[in-house]
Amino acid sequence: MKRRTLYSLSAHPLLMWSELTFKAGELMLASAQVIGHRTNRMVLAGPALNTRDQREFTLMGQEKIVAAAESAQAMALSVISLNQQIGALAFKQMLTGATAMMALASSRTTGQAVSRQARLVRDAIGNSAVATSQLTISAGRLVDKGLRPIHSRAKRNAKRLVKR
Repeated sequence: MKRRTLYSLSAHPLLMWSELTFKAGELMLASAQVIGHRTNRMVLAGPALNTRDQREFTLMGQEKIVAAAESAQAMALSVISLNQQIGALAFKQMLTGATAMMALASSRTTGQAVSRQARLVRDAIGNSAVATSQLTISAGRLVDKGLRPIHSRAKRNAKRLVKR
């Protein structure tokens, strides 16, 4: 069965966050396997490391640094984009609200005022729901981009170390 990508789940924030939770669970399991394997090797190796153990323990440190750097870079780039989205969304909300308020203030009849007030409330609530959903989706994508490098390395290590 082909797994859905996070971006195909973006229309459904609950599904997107569920997928991220599943991915975090996979990461925890893979990490536990890798930590168990490497800890066992450290105990068995003792103070005198052979070439294979030296290579593995060096790789262990390097991988963590590279994965953390990739994760931080991906999240930093996403935060820049997210800040732009939030700014544009806030500006749009402000213009929509100001336009509706001006229309309400310029009402000439009670019927017009009631109609424009209803539109103001409907637009404010509708736009807020859409904005909240967009921010939830953007936050999920941010988390996914930060988790991806760490998740992939942990799973790859778990598969590689199980073969040994």
